[in-house]
Amino acid sequence: MGSCGYSLLPVLFLLSGLRDASSDTPAKCDFRDLAGTWVFQVFEGQGPKDNRINCSEIGPTKDKMVVNLQYLDVARDEFGNTGFFTIINTQGFEVVINGYKWFAFFKYNGKQGNETSVCHETFPGWVHDVLGRNWACFTANKVEGSGPSFQISDLSYEENEKRISQLPYKDKHEFVKAINSAQSSWTATVYENHEGFNIDKLIKNIHLFPRPKPAPLTPETLEKTRTLPSSWDWRNVNGVNYVSPVRSHVFYASCWSAYAFASVAMLEARIRVVTKSSESPVLSIQQILSCSEYSRGCDGGDPYLTAGKYAQDFGMVEENCFPYLGHDSPCSLKNCTRYYVSDYYYVGGFYGACNEALMKLELVQHGPIVVSFKLYDDFFHYHKGIYQNTDSLSPSVVSDHVGLLVGYGTDEKSGKDYWIIKNSWGSSWGEDGYLRFLRGSNECGIESMAVAAIPIPKL
Repeated sequence: MGSCGYSLLPVLFLLSGLRDASSDTPAKCDFRDLAGTWVFQVFEGQGPKDNRINCSEIGPTKDKMVVNLQYLDVARDEFGNTGFFTIINTQGFEVVINGYKWFAFFKYNGKQGNETSVCHETFPGWVHDVLGRNWACFTANKVEGSGPSFQISDLSYEENEKRISQLPYKDKHEFVKAINSAQSSWTATVYENHEGFNIDKLIKNIHLFPRPKPAPLTPETLEKTRTLPSSWDWRNVNGVNYVSPVRSHVFYASCWSAYAFASVAMLEARIRVVTKSSESPVLSIQQILSCSEYSRGCDGGDPYLTAGKYAQDFGMVEENCFPYLGHDSPCSLKNCTRYYVSDYYYVGGFYGACNEALMKLELVQHGPIVVSFKLYDDFFHYHKGIYQNTDSLSPSVVSDHVGLLVGYGTDEKSGKDYWIIKNSWGSSWGEDGYLRFLRGSNECGIESMAVAAIPIPKL
């Protein structure tokens, strides 16, 4: 990293986080914790100054920088340089400024299950230039100020966890019968191969994060959406299917990897789109679980960091290079071909800027995108139709989940608008592994957070 005439790194940015869709550290911080003035201290990491650098131990401080993070996404340093930042869910942030990218997780203390968030400090993070060179390590400390109130969630973590802990185990057949009697939008069924599932097992792997409300729809965005087709499906665009096959992980097992499945599925589909299907790799999910320091393996991760930042910084290998194991394991990558991305972003530009119209535009113009939503226990029994939560029967959020958005449409009979989501529970679940999800009302928070990336073709 050059001195740029006055200091090692002249300008800073900050980003933010997610779970079964997210970066899944125990930190519970929001925009109000992030906004304000921060001091970034750069220190020497161990090993080479490329993506092999080890930032686990803080070494001698090399440089210091002051940056102010301003509502909603503007970063400004002490010299007047401006840049961009985004919070990554509740777990961390990324800043991009003056040709450098800064990423770190918020700090937390305590033992598992009893952690305390330290939202004015970070663990050691990574900084490098936008070309992926000149790597170094840094920590950040907030010294003053806060931003305007920024509502992230309708429910606190404590309220969610209390509700989850009180969830009764329901007889599946009676529950399914009650769902089908209560509404006609979608049909529930019993999946006999899921008999091992129960609420207690899921509680051991709670994945919840506060989500923003969809951003307001601007006249400019509304005007752009008027040119979009009334329906779209990347499984059939002029007779071509650009979506890779449905894969499966056992959702009641101990490995919480839906975030990795959805991230990989997005990259696979977008590689097909950008190369007009001349390249159709099946990418390694295990690589994310075993090798990425930007996620926590089977304990969760964030698509922004996995489908985006990790893919850009390290590249993704194919499945046959590192086959899926379904559990955490040492990183044992071979010297295989890697697929990279040139850019990655939250739909809307930063966490909290998403809405239905922007999702449609991104989907049609560039390919499938990763979405997250609140998971209720009726969702496990979805069979067909347009899903929406049966509030009276399933009022409590069980978890967060992640899927791949591949299309949208309107049901001719009911007139209901829907999204088409690729799940990762096998082709025997739902509508051949997919589901249609109510669109336009932010059902289960599905229109509040979406992630996209731009792959680099091999050709």
